[in-house]
Amino acid sequence: MDPSRPKFWNWSWDELVTFDLPAVFDLVYKETGQKIDYVGHSLGTLIALASFSEGRLVNQLKSAALLSPIAYLSHMNTALGAAAARAFVGEITTLFGLAEFNPKGEPVANFLKALCAYPGVDCYDLLTAVTGHNCCLNSSTVDLFLKNEPQSTSTKNMVHLAQTVRDGILAKYNYGRTDYNVLHYGEAYPPVYNLSNIPHNLPLFISYGGRDALSDARDVDTLLDSLKHHDVDKMTVQFIKEYAHADFIMGVDAKDIVYNAVVSFFKHQH
Repeated sequence: MDPSRPKFWNWSWDELVTFDLPAVFDLVYKETGQKIDYVGHSLGTLIALASFSEGRLVNQLKSAALLSPIAYLSHMNTALGAAAARAFVGEITTLFGLAEFNPKGEPVANFLKALCAYPGVDCYDLLTAVTGHNCCLNSSTVDLFLKNEPQSTSTKNMVHLAQTVRDGILAKYNYGRTDYNVLHYGEAYPPVYNLSNIPHNLPLFISYGGRDALSDARDVDTLLDSLKHHDVDKMTVQFIKEYAHADFIMGVDAKDIVYNAVVSFFKHQH
């Protein structure tokens, strides 16, 4: 399909769970013949948790490291994020008539400008406005990142994430009308992803930051609570007080603090 056509963008993170992640796993598994150690950050943790809860991928999986996990987003405390979640009242699947949500395009820039005028939203530093105060970024890494990011996503995906923020549960996309939901799911409300169904013996490494505004520590506590029956010796939790959302991927000391711990965790699972 062609990205210039609206149909290309008719997906939310449900499709990443159902099609995208399994395709990646199938390819790697086929090429290597080995079970997979998965590392996800942010949305990459959400789709992994949702997949594992449905029993997908677990046969090809050795262990999973989830950095800055987002599953519950009720406490997301970035002023910009909270304003955006209110603005994306789900039912506008094609906001401004756009199926593609391109952060670098004019319509989205105008939308962000309007949000930035909300009381309490300071967009002087957009990265901070979205992720919280990162402690450990250097400017050359950020410059490189901003050359390639943020990439487009679908407006429908943004709406789905906003629903996740507002409803406080992990559920499939809500079409906003009972008849549409019945058509898609056979029931009036979207099915919920039940995280307590994740196999209790699946080795999990979870790392989160004390200053992360997207993956708020209270929401991570809710996630950990839903995993409370997990085998104790199969779960490692790391809390880094001074880290925010982007530190996990761009922090100058992320290798020493996070990645070495992840690699060591993977090695111990064999």
